[in-house]
Amino acid sequence: MVFESFTAAAAVVLTSIFVLAFIFGAVANKTNFCTMGAVSDWVNMGDLGRMRAWLLAIAVAMLGVILFEIFGMVNADGAFPPYRSPQFRWIEHLLGGLLFGIGMSLASGCGNKILVRVGGGNIKSIMVLLIIAVIAYFMINPFPGTSHTLYSTLFYPWMNPLAINLGNQQDLGSLVAGTEHGAIARLIIGLILAAGVLFFIFKNADFRRSFDNILGGVVIGLMVVGAWYVTSQAMIDDGFGGQNTLNEYVQDWDFLADDPDARPAEAAPWSAQSFTFINPMGQSLRYVGSGFDSAVLYIGVMALVGVILGSLFWALVTKAFRIEWFASVRDFVNHFVGAILMAFGGVLAMGCTIGQGITGISTLALGGFLTFASIVFGAALTMKIQYYRMLYEDEASFGKAFLTSLVDMRLLPGKLRKLEAM
Repeated sequence: MVFESFTAAAAVVLTSIFVLAFIFGAVANKTNFCTMGAVSDWVNMGDLGRMRAWLLAIAVAMLGVILFEIFGMVNADGAFPPYRSPQFRWIEHLLGGLLFGIGMSLASGCGNKILVRVGGGNIKSIMVLLIIAVIAYFMINPFPGTSHTLYSTLFYPWMNPLAINLGNQQDLGSLVAGTEHGAIARLIIGLILAAGVLFFIFKNADFRRSFDNILGGVVIGLMVVGAWYVTSQAMIDDGFGGQNTLNEYVQDWDFLADDPDARPAEAAPWSAQSFTFINPMGQSLRYVGSGFDSAVLYIGVMALVGVILGSLFWALVTKAFRIEWFASVRDFVNHFVGAILMAFGGVLAMGCTIGQGITGISTLALGGFLTFASIVFGAALTMKIQYYRMLYEDEASFGKAFLTSLVDMRLLPGKLRKLEAM
């Protein structure tokens, strides 16, 4: 897709992302595609149906990205955020994933589910969305009158020294075969991983009969691939016989553009990318706070709006729209604390259950796999602790529930169990 101006290219990209996000939101609502629900079903009932749907979305997205990359149709190397950066910030992925997993368990859903619930009339999720938006914004943008962000104040001084410079990009292909042969290695590794995941998913007869789970996994995965394709393929004719990506065009705006007033505030958010929802919440707050200035209308903002409206559409069509408020003070506190943890965790890990758990893993980046594992562990541990504290009430202190949960997860010997399994 080659355009004569940035305005035309941006309009097509933003509209396309909105359409894909609209479908994403409607299908996620219709199929109850929920990554937190996937962990909950597994931990509490031993049901892997929705977990398999999540894994199906990962497999579809992974296959799409590695195949499209081979044919030059997707460029994940220069993505926003930089999933394949040679700087492997393992502590951020680990801690961020844990915080996000704990937070989404307390707040009744991941970033995507929060948006789906907002579209369905859940006022609790609106509060969670606003809290995440504020923290996500100040994690990246400085406080007024200063050069300090939440990230630079709380995390950078001790996390940055722990980062590992891998030399090559952190995707599995580049790590195994080097930059020169990274694409072929990614193709081989991706095909093997996807085949293994698909075998695990479809060997289960119940899942093969679950239309909604299959639909949710396939469509969500395809929407992630679609966003990668749209944001990678939009090019602008520079008038000198060459073509520039949107990111390149913004960086060279003064040289290439005719209208200096229409320049976006930053170039990075116009890089190739796909769905993620924590940072876009901060971007959306900035967009609204600016008085809807087009200079800060980014792809993530359109993705967020599209998912909400897609969910709203399905809720209205099926007459499932209903207002939901907090059931108790404890429910409010859980959602409040969960939102804070999700915001910090999602920004630290450079993504959520969608942004890293599907989009990040689709690039085969180490950070995506570590974040995914950390989110699942944090959510599973939190759910087990909540279960024991609910089951035993006053008898189950946090310490007893915590130790027993670790025993259940086979991370501690059985002799340390403090509460009987039920």
